[in-house]
Amino acid sequence: MRFIDLFKLSTRMFRARTSRTLLTILGMGIGIGAILFLVSLGYGLQKTLLEKITTAESLLTLDVTEVKSGVVSLDRGMLEKIKNIGGVSEISPAFQTAAQGKFEDISADLSVITTKPSFLRLGGIKVPKGNSLNEENKEQVIISSSISQVFGKSADELMGKEISFTFYIPKEENIESSLKSNFETFDPEKKYTIAGVIESDENIVYVNLDSLENMKIEKYSQLKVKCENSVVMGQIRDKILAEGLLVSSLSDTVEQANQIFRVIQIILMLFGIIALVVSAIGMFNTMTIALLERTEEIGIMKSIGATDGAISVMFIMESAIMGFLGGLGGVAIGLLGGELFNGLVNFIAKKLGGEPVDLFSSPLWFILLIIIFAAVVGFFTGIVPARRASKIDPLDALRYK
Repeated sequence: MRFIDLFKLSTRMFRARTSRTLLTILGMGIGIGAILFLVSLGYGLQKTLLEKITTAESLLTLDVTEVKSGVVSLDRGMLEKIKNIGGVSEISPAFQTAAQGKFEDISADLSVITTKPSFLRLGGIKVPKGNSLNEENKEQVIISSSISQVFGKSADELMGKEISFTFYIPKEENIESSLKSNFETFDPEKKYTIAGVIESDENIVYVNLDSLENMKIEKYSQLKVKCENSVVMGQIRDKILAEGLLVSSLSDTVEQANQIFRVIQIILMLFGIIALVVSAIGMFNTMTIALLERTEEIGIMKSIGATDGAISVMFIMESAIMGFLGGLGGVAIGLLGGELFNGLVNFIAKKLGGEPVDLFSSPLWFILLIIIFAAVVGFFTGIVPARRASKIDPLDALRYK
């Protein structure tokens, strides 16, 4: 038999038993849709979390700090040494100290990080409200959201307002002490403009280091080291560790998060596969009923010359087509369900004052894979009915009622 003839016979059930066939495809579609919905939720949560905590540059950045013993210091000489390590493309030091901030008539103790604008960029620190530090406006600062609560203002109300600082610089011989007598005060006698607000529970302010040219900073508290690529990160880490400094990277945290999300995605997929197995059982039942209904027809086809192989191909093709269409329908169900669920969550979040998020992410490769997977499931579902159909004796089939 020609392929076109087998295809027409395979699709004849869509016209003869339309309701039953469509319900079978719908069952398969629900199973596939469940897998797509749950796995897309896992991918979406992973993507949303990583976008919140990291950027592409931060994944190539090492965080360098001193050990508690203080034997090796992050002074200018050490910074120059690290900068000259092969594979290092950029460094950005930061000096953290205590300060008293004054806004209008309110004063509060704050933790100030003086650094270059590149420090926030390399650290993956995003500024959701306002602008980040820049080289042009050196008298701009970034504050944490908790500071707005200290001053009794909202983040929007603080934007563009002025704030002044009195810095407490620890004396070199008492750098571990917290007594005020062991600090030197430094007042830059200038007001800073609040340019942006970041989300944090700590009272932190980021100040442009270039605006404090008269502050004597002999050593830094932390350093961002950007590597040229991920290949040399390990070598650079080892060289910095050999200098007696502590090294960590955001990429380590991201990799741990990815491992956790892989487990979550597998668990979610297993729940979806349960629904798919139920759908496959329904399709197997449909094909078995179709075999019983067409037994006499199979006898006629064999008596006029149809081979066992042609009969098998007809049944397998029919189940594979239903599986493929179930996959397409499942993708539509999964994507639509994700959009509706995401819209509902964002609607509730908006009512509660939260920000909208995209909880679902469906990679194109996964969508194509799941459609192929549905067709394969349909193919294997039709194997047993196809073998039974091919072994039917023509005489017994013609006498079958």
